[in-house]
Amino acid sequence: MRGNDFNQEDIFSYISPEKRVPKDHPLRPIRKMVDAVLAELSRSFSRLYSDVGRPSIPPEKLLRALLLQVLYTIRSERQLMEQLDYNLLFRWFVGLSMNDPVWDPTVFTKNRDRLLTGEIHTRFFQRVLEQAKELELLSGEHFTVDGTLVEAWAGHKSFKPKGGGKEPPSDDPGNPTVDFTGQKRSNQTHASTTDPDARLYRKSFGTESKLCFSGHLLMDNRHGLAVDARLTEANPQAEWEAALEMASRVPNKRRVTLGGDKAYDTRDFVQTLRFVEITPHIAGKNASYSSIDGRTTRHPGYALSQRKRKRVEEIFGWLKTVGLMRKTRHRGLARVGWMFTFATAVYNLVRIRNLAAATG
Repeated sequence: MRGNDFNQEDIFSYISPEKRVPKDHPLRPIRKMVDAVLAELSRSFSRLYSDVGRPSIPPEKLLRALLLQVLYTIRSERQLMEQLDYNLLFRWFVGLSMNDPVWDPTVFTKNRDRLLTGEIHTRFFQRVLEQAKELELLSGEHFTVDGTLVEAWAGHKSFKPKGGGKEPPSDDPGNPTVDFTGQKRSNQTHASTTDPDARLYRKSFGTESKLCFSGHLLMDNRHGLAVDARLTEANPQAEWEAALEMASRVPNKRRVTLGGDKAYDTRDFVQTLRFVEITPHIAGKNASYSSIDGRTTRHPGYALSQRKRKRVEEIFGWLKTVGLMRKTRHRGLARVGWMFTFATAVYNLVRIRNLAAATG
């Protein structure tokens, strides 16, 4: 018998979002880890808010919503609020009931900015790492460092001379036609009016220069988890300086190794690593120009590091294809750096969940 295409709306709903989410859903173990992290950060949240006034969006719900935005590659807060309005899975993860109203996108953005000005991202990142340590997923001895470019939310037309100057009348004030032919444009003489912290840079010859930032990761080689993440201005020395700073923060109770690609094969960088008692497992350029000699390459651990270090590209690939880091939506070094560290922490959560499921 054919059923009737008739929709009778229910006045009441007796099934909560908790019961609608399958017990084996992949978000359940992530929600459990996130709840443990947020419980430890409760005191840090209290310092960011006043004791009087109108209650704001709970920071725990706000961070869960931001995590979903990274995890599901949602490009705007308006789209995120739309998903929260009708997506039961999102409501369950954030902690909203069936009847809770969704926040206005502008209100959500203003409340998010309060967290962006604090150090919540680094504390969140470290708490996630502590869970990895409890599961014995980190070696603490063998690491890899690498960097990538994060395109800024600014276009070439915003890259103008620092001193200003008279410009020809525009044919279209909203989107003027600009001809850069014959102009010498550099970071010393020009700056972006959209994002002054962005720098015009290219990582290799044969590629176009873009307004961008430089993102850096320190990865533990055992299971490919990021143990440090930071964002700096894009310049030729950024990768080496960030690598040395991140490597120096590793608690080296034992002799540790640091892998990297050929860009790190410079005499100063290798000598500095040896000075701080870190064994450089850097990929050599060639036998004639490499700073890596037989003292390092003769050990079997060097060849193993060369295989393991390629996993760092998987992290960068995830951050750019899923984690909204191919082209940032924020402006300023501090805000973009906040989101870069937070997105890396989300990657670690996904990686920890997968490793825990594989080991039973």
